[in-house]
Amino acid sequence: MAKQRNFSCTACGNVTPRWAGKCDACGAWNTIVEEAALSSGPRPTQKGRTIPISDLATEDTPPPRASSGIGELDRVLGGGLVPASAILVGGDPGIGKSTLLLQAVASFARNGLKCLYISGEEAAAQVRMRAQRLGLQNAPVGLGAETNLRDILTTLDAERPALAIIDSIQTMWLDNVESAPGSVSQVRAAAHELVTFAKRKGVAVVIVGHVTKEGAIAGPRVLEHMVDTVLYFEGERGHQFRILRAVKNRFGPADEIGVFEMTGDGLSEVLNPSALFLSDRESATPGSAVFAGIEGTRPVLTEVQALVAPSNLGTPRRTVVGIDSGRLSTILAVLEARCGIPFTGLDVFLNVAGGMRVSEPGADLAIAAALLSAREDVAIPPDMVLFGEISLSGALRPVGQTENRLKEAAKLGFSQAVLPSRSKAGLAEGMRLREMADLTAFVGEMFGAG
Repeated sequence: MAKQRNFSCTACGNVTPRWAGKCDACGAWNTIVEEAALSSGPRPTQKGRTIPISDLATEDTPPPRASSGIGELDRVLGGGLVPASAILVGGDPGIGKSTLLLQAVASFARNGLKCLYISGEEAAAQVRMRAQRLGLQNAPVGLGAETNLRDILTTLDAERPALAIIDSIQTMWLDNVESAPGSVSQVRAAAHELVTFAKRKGVAVVIVGHVTKEGAIAGPRVLEHMVDTVLYFEGERGHQFRILRAVKNRFGPADEIGVFEMTGDGLSEVLNPSALFLSDRESATPGSAVFAGIEGTRPVLTEVQALVAPSNLGTPRRTVVGIDSGRLSTILAVLEARCGIPFTGLDVFLNVAGGMRVSEPGADLAIAAALLSAREDVAIPPDMVLFGEISLSGALRPVGQTENRLKEAAKLGFSQAVLPSRSKAGLAEGMRLREMADLTAFVGEMFGAG
């Protein structure tokens, strides 16, 4: 019987029975490589061992955590570093992943943890130069430069650190996997070895992962399922702010964020993101609205900016930064269908100030307010915040954690808020609440139309 051959795409992970120059799934060229054949599994004559079974009432003590001394990082990790955990950190090239992790490992080491930093992308001299620029040259961190995973695991087993940084998983290779570093089979096998080692030896492992042009971590999707925590380091190169976002965390809340500012001395914590994101806000400007959002457990106020101008094109432009473009299209359609306000023949530009990304549906009302303010050239009061989800019928739906949003707004000096009816707002001290049932009522009261 002929041996079965398996091929996969290194860009998207699509599996195919034969080689081709172009991947049928993602359209990438020269990304199809052969993988080692999968094992057929245990033979029927082989017998496994019985695993221990316990009930759901069994009480286990919470895992101990080690603090890094960097509050924003500890917040995203759920309170600190958990021993034997596997953490995957992804982000765009040049966004500051290596800088963040070098500062983090130095901080952990100064707090008493034995730490190793293994670089597969840079020589040891390059990492030392970065450490010197950041003022970390005296931190008690072990440094190595290697890509052979067998040698790395042997070193980790001998050194027994509490924390190991692997930068990056796409450069690691196993000599028993017949494919190039960065291929699907190499990334999957290397990640499996590292995660298994972390659980068996009690070593916390942080793995750096590259991202594709779509923003997903390169390699097989199973990579994110293997690890305990997945963090994305986000930001725009033109802005100094960086967001560390947890999208998966087995030891803490998901969608938690930590905010950093890129400076000449590295990354510094931003303890009050709302104040920083609104620090350069101009007062009483048409097209500007402040959204009171929630990121994880933290209320964050951000400015939504819109510009509406006549278009000379057959198809008007829709340019969006920091917000899903599909959400903008939906809100524009609701404004036209339910409120009779057309945007036909108008270019629309939408932006979230400070390089922040907003994915919460509660931002709908602030987006609509910014669009209407820009279209009508009417400024929204500078002491007003807005939040609420817009349904396709034009109704405004309440969102969660209303009191936390209002408290953060009041702390920053905002005195009035527009929110959906039936919101569980309670008593907001010093805040004037203007509840709206639907988008038509909001347009009529704020802009005298509808």
